[in-house]
Amino acid sequence: MLSDLTIRVLAQPFFAGLTIGLVRELCECATAETFPAGATIFAEGGPADAFWLLEHGKVALGLHVPGRGDQVIETIGPGTVLGWSWLHPPYRWHFGANAIEPVTAVRFDAAAVRLRCETDPEFGYAMLSRLTPIITERLQATRLRLLDLWGRP
Repeated sequence: MLSDLTIRVLAQPFFAGLTIGLVRELCECATAETFPAGATIFAEGGPADAFWLLEHGKVALGLHVPGRGDQVIETIGPGTVLGWSWLHPPYRWHFGANAIEPVTAVRFDAAAVRLRCETDPEFGYAMLSRLTPIITERLQATRLRLLDLWGRP
């Protein structure tokens, strides 16, 4: 029998193609979480100890730009993953994340997922193959936003 959390994760396109076994393993490291509108989910530079699968709501990703203050880089919503800085040392957030509207998400413990990635190559490859496009997309959004910010007089 599948847990409620496993069923919720299986329903998300981000994890499409994962075997039920891999999703069960992943969900052993997961909990349900909610954030009210305006909540800080994590702060730029803080410890990157989790990542989230967004089910409902929107989140603003931002960073502090010297001389320009805090800037929103991208807004993300349901069906995507929030957070990738937990993948590589020093495990610090490269951006900050704030709930724009109420958010429902599944939170995954980063240390537990990293350990599973290191000990199970199939699991590790499945996770990285899904997270690498997110990293590329976020870096591209950051580049474009910073070009926009610095291009203005």
